[in-house]
Amino acid sequence: MADITTTNKAILDFDHQIQEQADAFPTLSVLNNKGEIVDNDALERAALSDDDFKNIMKRMLLSRQLDIRSTKLAKQGRFGFFAPTAGQEASQMASSYAFNDDDWLMPGYRDIPEIVVKGWPIWKAILWSRGHVLGNVFTTEDGKPVNSWMPQIIIGAQYVEAAGIALGLKKRQKDAVAYAYTGDGGSSQGDFYEGVNFAGAYKANAVFFIQNNGFAISTPRELQTAATHLAAKGWSAGVPSIVVDGNDPVAVYLASKEARAWAVSGHGPVLIETLTNRLEAHSTAGDDPLRYREQEDIDTWWQKEPLLRMRKYMTDRGIWDSKQEEDYISEINEHIDDQIKIADAVSKQKISDFVKNTLEVPSYAMTEQITKLESEGK
Repeated sequence: MADITTTNKAILDFDHQIQEQADAFPTLSVLNNKGEIVDNDALERAALSDDDFKNIMKRMLLSRQLDIRSTKLAKQGRFGFFAPTAGQEASQMASSYAFNDDDWLMPGYRDIPEIVVKGWPIWKAILWSRGHVLGNVFTTEDGKPVNSWMPQIIIGAQYVEAAGIALGLKKRQKDAVAYAYTGDGGSSQGDFYEGVNFAGAYKANAVFFIQNNGFAISTPRELQTAATHLAAKGWSAGVPSIVVDGNDPVAVYLASKEARAWAVSGHGPVLIETLTNRLEAHSTAGDDPLRYREQEDIDTWWQKEPLLRMRKYMTDRGIWDSKQEEDYISEINEHIDDQIKIADAVSKQKISDFVKNTLEVPSYAMTEQITKLESEGK
């Protein structure tokens, strides 16, 4: 047992503290970049059937096609704000596969795919990007509620919202959790800390994701914070926190599954940092990634993206092939075509509609405005 002098020296060894932080978060990995399983025990613990693998692969393909089609629509002026998701398919879609319809999703603006797989129609996602009020109606095609909040534009605010919902689920003794996503930049926001701290203090049913995609808009992750691991920020609130290979669908699913089980059992929240990369622009609003990163770096990450390793593994196992993938992509694109037509057919909003939607019960002055605007056909 160390004496007090030795202990005090260790306490005051600041270089050692920094090194300890760097060593404290090994990366959870199951499926490597070559499509090989590196931990069979972890694979068994994930308990994924062949159908589960196919479903996760299809989710990731759906996300990739949404990314491709949304980018094209944005360039045509037919889509509003869009944040590309290429490269983050495992981080988003494999994680969401661990949650169910009763769980509440608190997404950021880059997390449209997670809402879609909960049943939100793509045509509503298109309208949301255009600022249409129907884009904030979270129901399925047949009117059933989708347990999701709107994609949050205020960076990190979804963490506070998730903490409140998670506490409500705990108090109601629901077999459900709230799960929220933000990026590496979002982990530097005040709302991030407040949400994690609140959920941790009350042991609320929450799972928090930091998608560490390398860049907070144009700010590289290494310039954005001195934290050696973003997951360490969860420790400050007493929350179990882990780092996962965010391009490994199996590891991401396993981490999410275990975190949900922990949180829903009354132990409190878990924070998961997924190491991935944003392969395209931050958004379609004029961002040029080549102004702040090298093409060589982007090309290197394209060789590590999740679809490649998942496709290789499943093909080698004989449960996936190019014909299945081509057929499913065709099916997705036909569906997206139909959804675009529905969105385009929705009547555009009038100025009077904006005033009507401001308050549930318009004030006297607003009522006068609405009457005047409607009489003018506005």
